[in-house]
Amino acid sequence: MLTVTQAAEARKSIRKYTDAVIPEADLREIIRVASLAPSPWNIQPWRVIVVQDAETKLKLQEAAFGQPQVGGGSAVFVIYTDMTEALANLDEVIHPGFGEGAAGVKDQILGHFSSYTEEAKVQWGRAQGYTFMGYLLLAAQAHGYGTSPMLGFNPQAVRELFGLPEHAFLPALVSIGVPAEEGFPHHRHSVDALTRWV
Repeated sequence: MLTVTQAAEARKSIRKYTDAVIPEADLREIIRVASLAPSPWNIQPWRVIVVQDAETKLKLQEAAFGQPQVGGGSAVFVIYTDMTEALANLDEVIHPGFGEGAAGVKDQILGHFSSYTEEAKVQWGRAQGYTFMGYLLLAAQAHGYGTSPMLGFNPQAVRELFGLPEHAFLPALVSIGVPAEEGFPHHRHSVDALTRWV
């Protein structure tokens, strides 16, 4: 098992995989670790569909403009966020540590979002989905699996394929498998190039 630093340094986008099947226990553990990502008020609006069925992966690949890593991976994580569902089920996520104050926390959350348009709620949840994805990528790498996050796909086609509501936002598709290639080495900005100290 890799440390966070080791996983970050080792992770590259992998688009070719072996035929090895990832055990369900590993997929569950990767999702569990990713679900520890921070989320304001602990709302956790992220949801995941794990696609392993070969026929369904091919349909998803078509919705992803034919990207081969969709059909070639052991599985594909379809990440989406659903703020409507999340806000309707706040009792499931408000921390029990609040005790009798839990009702007040719920009212605070609902009051905060009462002024949001539906689009603004979607955008708020969108940021949470990308945070979740970052944790997912590192968790997969720590377990020795390669991944390829993809933004190139038809969101409406994916919604229709899995029966998702119109308000669901899809941050990304992430293929996962045992790497059959090394991927490109890192080529990143230096700390000084991307940082401003004040």
